[in-house]
Amino acid sequence: MKTVTEFPRKVIEFPDMGIVMPDGCRLSARAWMPEDAGDDPVPAILEHLPYRKRDGTIFRDQLTHPYFAGHGYASIRVDMRGNGDSEGLMDDEYSEQELQDACDVIAWAASQPWCNGNVGMMGISWGGFNCLQVAAKQPPALKAVISLCSTVDRYADDIHYKGGCLLIENFGWASTMLSYSSRPPDPLLAGDNRWRDLWLTRLENQPFLAPLWLKHQHRDAYWKRGSICEDFSAIHAAVLSIGGWHDGYRNTVSHLATNIEAPVKGIIGPWIHKYPHYAAPKPAIGFLQEALRWWDRWLKGIDTGVETDPAYRAYVMDSVRPARWHPERPGRWVAEQEWPSSTIKTQSIELIADGSKPAIVASPQSCGLAGGEYFPFTFGPELPGDQRPDDASSVCFDQPELRDAIDIVGAPEVEVRLSCDRPQANIAIRLCDVHPDGASELISYGVLNLTHRKSHEFPEALAPGETVSARVVLDQCAYRVPAGHHLRIAVSNAYWPMIWPSPEPVRLALSAATLALPLRPLATGDDVTFAEPEGATPWATETIRAANSERHVDRDEKTGIVTLSITDDFGEVRDLDHGLAHGSIARETWTIHPDHPLSASGKTHWTQTLSRNEWSVRTETTAEMRSDAQNFIVSARIEAYEGETLVFERNFEEKVPRVLL
Repeated sequence: MKTVTEFPRKVIEFPDMGIVMPDGCRLSARAWMPEDAGDDPVPAILEHLPYRKRDGTIFRDQLTHPYFAGHGYASIRVDMRGNGDSEGLMDDEYSEQELQDACDVIAWAASQPWCNGNVGMMGISWGGFNCLQVAAKQPPALKAVISLCSTVDRYADDIHYKGGCLLIENFGWASTMLSYSSRPPDPLLAGDNRWRDLWLTRLENQPFLAPLWLKHQHRDAYWKRGSICEDFSAIHAAVLSIGGWHDGYRNTVSHLATNIEAPVKGIIGPWIHKYPHYAAPKPAIGFLQEALRWWDRWLKGIDTGVETDPAYRAYVMDSVRPARWHPERPGRWVAEQEWPSSTIKTQSIELIADGSKPAIVASPQSCGLAGGEYFPFTFGPELPGDQRPDDASSVCFDQPELRDAIDIVGAPEVEVRLSCDRPQANIAIRLCDVHPDGASELISYGVLNLTHRKSHEFPEALAPGETVSARVVLDQCAYRVPAGHHLRIAVSNAYWPMIWPSPEPVRLALSAATLALPLRPLATGDDVTFAEPEGATPWATETIRAANSERHVDRDEKTGIVTLSITDDFGEVRDLDHGLAHGSIARETWTIHPDHPLSASGKTHWTQTLSRNEWSVRTETTAEMRSDAQNFIVSARIEAYEGETLVFERNFEEKVPRVLL
């Protein structure tokens, strides 16, 4: 990445700009703007997050926000209430309070003498979600949005549920937020006599969100609120949507480009859950230059040509050898002026010949361990690996060897007819690229709770033995399968630990299956190009402990238990400006017996540290999830230490009934 040190306008930073909400709650913001903005007002750009501007997102903030400011914007990074250096309490993700706070910050910024009255909002993941949801509320000053790695559907396409199946990330993310939000503000900003009171109040009111999310197992009003797919027409701001093929949110760019009536464009590259100016797998792109084109057009009224950009720009990845990490993915950029595109044709492939005996799907509960993380994050061993172990536990429909290469661009679908021996069952379908030597690379996958085959809102139990139809939509993809390889469609009724297992072992009889494969004419080169990545001066730190990620699968030959152990040590660093040192370690353990779905369990343990000179604090959060045939059982614990003294402890435990899950 090229570091830019000279900008058109000189930048001034405000490390703790207080923004007081109508109810008196003070939000802490870090802001950058041109030094002369008071004389020559500029548009404002807001990023509104719970992830701590002082030590959580500072790496990316330092690259991004001063860059925007140097090009004539007031760039504002706000800690949400109840997090980081802000006052108040947070009780859930995307709450009405959170969204109203963002609207109030937008109105505040637009009224400042250094602002020209136009505001944009951007963010990745949580920030990508809430900027879309805020846009749907139509605050008058909000003219444009850049949303990355986000969703339009809080129920069907987030970390909670997918295809009506319970994602283990529902529990995993609740554990993560328990750890993230239980840290104190920085005493240098909150004050030596105040930070501790704010921290203890935060700890006493900190929610463990897993039980709340588990109480909403179907698409009810809880999930509809904030899901912009409920009314795409509510979005009036211009939207630039960006995603990555190695992220969990692969479908949003297509959904927005298809449905938004306001100006909208989409870009999706080969990246994991990161901003694309420093993301991997490479190639990264000049995201900040693309963002400036968007901001300049919609916040300054400059003709930058964004309106004539293709509706959908996607990176078609070449086939590679399966690996848990790819530093880069060869491929090419393709562009579609309109999306959906008339150039993409659907090929229908019958997987089961008429008159054939039903294919019996009865997977071991450990099937899925090659699937990787829902949204890879660490530049480590989190991507899907060689699919052959999972293929061996699935029913596979291998297609003939390809005589010519094909480009798959879009969302494959599989229509199935099947019967089941239980009232509830899951089905997982994977589309794989099989190399001549048998190596199997995951292209895309989809899962469906078969009781949701007609509706996520009103599921219906299966009648054992009765044949039903269902449609499984796989995630969007853009992938070239070369000549000499062949496609494999692998079907299982378990996908651990991506989804929680059914309460009983299941046997599916698959009598018909049809693959709808979206094919684009073979691209011969790049349809579009992007500038090389740029960024402002990187964050200056001293490394105390280097980061490291590990992932191990162990099979106990005596008990049969299979255990996936994950350790993500995010390291420890000291900020060379304000001296705050912070460190973080996450540990996860997922266990299951191949024959017993009720043996499934997940455990997490997070350690967070903060220190400066003689001051130090530490939080330890642990959580566990298991189930019986009738209930999910979740528990958690917070321990908070000042130095080595335990100053706070709290336990959570709740049992939530299973409902067709």
